[in-house]
Amino acid sequence: MTARIGIIGGSGLYSMPGFEAQHEVAVDTPWGAPSDSYVVGKLAGKDVAFLARHGRGHRISPSELNFRANIFGFKKLGVERIISLSAVGSLKQEHRPTDFVLPDQFVDRTHNRASTFFGEGLVVHVSFSDPICPEVADVVYKAAASEGVSVKKGGTYVCMEGPAFSTKAESELYRSWGMDVVGMTNLQEAKLAREAEICYATVAMVTDYDCWHPDHDAVTVEQIVSYLTQNAAHAARVVAASVAAMPEKRTCKCGSALANAIITDRKLVPEETRKKLEPIVGKYFA
Repeated sequence: MTARIGIIGGSGLYSMPGFEAQHEVAVDTPWGAPSDSYVVGKLAGKDVAFLARHGRGHRISPSELNFRANIFGFKKLGVERIISLSAVGSLKQEHRPTDFVLPDQFVDRTHNRASTFFGEGLVVHVSFSDPICPEVADVVYKAAASEGVSVKKGGTYVCMEGPAFSTKAESELYRSWGMDVVGMTNLQEAKLAREAEICYATVAMVTDYDCWHPDHDAVTVEQIVSYLTQNAAHAARVVAASVAAMPEKRTCKCGSALANAIITDRKLVPEETRKKLEPIVGKYFA
């Protein structure tokens, strides 16, 4: 089966209500298995593939995620756009628990995570100055607003290693930099999606104020779970509305991200590497 739109579900969102004609699809990739089987079906009348980022039952830690397999699997399924949902901590008073933030920038604070498909004789440098697809972000923003969800467009997502949360010093450092939200997963997804020429946008769902806020210690586990539950319900509505409103054709630059990014002389690229990356680079070697 194939799909045009991919959904990545984060903490608290392990399935997508509203699917019709669902089928589970296991995808093999050169980097091993994705986090789980893809659930492929119809949502708002369109072909959609859903993946639980941490696996159903939340079995995979952020540092253990096979980001390359996850994104490559979407590419093999024919996905052209990805909406990624992620629980985050807020670094600004204005971003309150249960708010959605649609960041347009990232700062990477992770260590030794694989965030490229390339190497092994093929050097590629994609443009990443604007890491989010503006078309997808605009559709999601309008969908969230139409569903009555408090949503803010723009801002910076700082991606930390985890799995422990920030120290107070780190949290204050990120705030001094002007960061908006902090999470553990989306930077690698965004880079790999760009390399795969897939449009990508993050829906950062706020669950707490990280540890900088004076009321941080008063937040209970029950409250966090309540926020996760509310966010998941909001996300299901926003995703369905976004899918319904998504244009058929892409007019952004994401679909040609590799056009001027392949540096290696094509005649010198090892055949094994070219075959491994056929779904991504094939059209540039035809």
